[in-house]
Amino acid sequence: MKKIILITFGFLLLAGTVSGQSKKEKQVADATEQLRKAMVDADKSGLEKLASDQLSYGHSGGHVEGKAEFVDKIVSGKSDFVSIELTDQTIAISGKTAVVRHSLAAKTNDGGKPGEVHLKILLIWQKEGSQWKLLARQAVKILK
Repeated sequence: MKKIILITFGFLLLAGTVSGQSKKEKQVADATEQLRKAMVDADKSGLEKLASDQLSYGHSGGHVEGKAEFVDKIVSGKSDFVSIELTDQTIAISGKTAVVRHSLAAKTNDGGKPGEVHLKILLIWQKEGSQWKLLARQAVKILK
């Protein structure tokens, strides 16, 4: 009987550990989805809420901007995402840091000029209090 109780207790501990990791991954996935939506909607308050004050946002062309410039470009339409589709997403968490990788396919209308982009993205999220904040992003062009 003791064996059964110990085995059951062991499974419960393992399940609690796995669900804890899954919960963090879900929170990061939700934050990534909120970022995607805020970028498409040019939602200033949403972007400001999700981005860390120390944001380092790297573009595939080499330009790197901070939080204020990132938010301003999206809100002003200089960087206008009509749609963003994310695929092949992976999430790895280490403590209060999460690494997200995915492929991004987007329709754009930067400065009124329609276009398309296909990128590989690396996002670094950091937990600040109870919220995941985007600390860094780097994009690279997908070579065809």
